[in-house]
Amino acid sequence: MAGRFRFRLESLLKLRKSLEQEAQRHLGRTVAQRNEVEARLQDLNLRHQQALESRRTETGQPIDLTFWRAVERWLVVLEQRIEAASEELRQAEAQVEAARKALTKAHQEHLMLLRLKERRKALHDLELLREEAAAADELAVLRHRFQSRSAS
Repeated sequence: MAGRFRFRLESLLKLRKSLEQEAQRHLGRTVAQRNEVEARLQDLNLRHQQALESRRTETGQPIDLTFWRAVERWLVVLEQRIEAASEELRQAEAQVEAARKALTKAHQEHLMLLRLKERRKALHDLELLREEAAAADELAVLRHRFQSRSAS
């Protein structure tokens, strides 16, 4: 008779679940890093816009060349930082995409084992029902034989 259901790959299922959870945490970290880079890039773009605005003078106002040159140097620095941050953002996007793919793969592997466990549990339950039905049939046959012998 079939005993209690025992999934032999339970430890592997737990490992896959753990790997999926780790992949989720890793994705969360990479998304947070990407968001930080994105915020930094937005801040740099805002500073760049403010520096451009600071160069403007009202009509008739004298132009301070020292200030103008300092702003130009600052704009060059900002543009270099913006370019570096843009590259860093591209790399962060690639890392997020890789982490998403890893999470998808880990999730699929976990689900595959989970489905296998469910199928094996269903087969076990079906086998248990068959055994119980066979035992009930056996009892019915024995009862019928006993009753037919005692009636004769």
